[in-house]
Amino acid sequence: MNKTVQRLVVERKEIVNSDNFILSLKSPIPLVDVQAGQFLSINVEKSKDVFLRRPFSIHDVHYDNNTLDVLIKTVGPGSAALKDVEVGDEIDTIFPLGNSFSKPKKGEKVLLIGGGVGIAPMLYLAKILGPITSNINILLGSRKGEDQILLDRYSEVGNVLTTTEDGTVGEKGYVTDHSFMKNELENVDRIYCCGPEPMMKSIAKLAKEKQVACEVSLENMMGCGFGVCLCCVTDTQEGHKCVCSDGPIFNIEDLKW
Repeated sequence: MNKTVQRLVVERKEIVNSDNFILSLKSPIPLVDVQAGQFLSINVEKSKDVFLRRPFSIHDVHYDNNTLDVLIKTVGPGSAALKDVEVGDEIDTIFPLGNSFSKPKKGEKVLLIGGGVGIAPMLYLAKILGPITSNINILLGSRKGEDQILLDRYSEVGNVLTTTEDGTVGEKGYVTDHSFMKNELENVDRIYCCGPEPMMKSIAKLAKEKQVACEVSLENMMGCGFGVCLCCVTDTQEGHKCVCSDGPIFNIEDLKW
């Protein structure tokens, strides 16, 4: 799949809450094919302190308008600088990068799990899966209620389940504590997951116990984004592999977890 270097124009900036925002980036030419789970890297030109590109999951794709949506959580100088961009600014990008989630068989029951900003790739994934199966459950976990964002949009593409650690929205606890995980997991055919590594490892353990196929999207620190700098390697059954170019999507059976 050909990756392209493009200067995309910020068509829309949506402040979701105090920590999260969405940039809708418009391509001047027809978008190349983008698969669910792929990411783009951004050269943060507005910051003098950020030297490496920053990777972000592709949150949504609108081919009719040639735009990509990126959901960003403000966690450091790179994301903070991107929050300051204005509509009409140009952003230097490389995309689409990485591999993608596999597709289920027709009608299979699937569970998409996102923790924190790991919910980002799950919206586009659910849209891609929609024509294949109507049995889509989306479990979104966060620390507190105000971090449960964009629930209306996820509800348009699947059955939404929620947990918060403080119990203010949805069931109280981690995503692994949700009653769906206790009562329905063995009826699920596939799990797709993105979020903090401890969360994904816990889900991988449950998936193995219930013999449910499971893929995870790793979020290792990256430099180049296409397998040159080797700073994002992860240990697999076949040795070290680059998360950026061999992943970010891995079957849990291939990881040494």
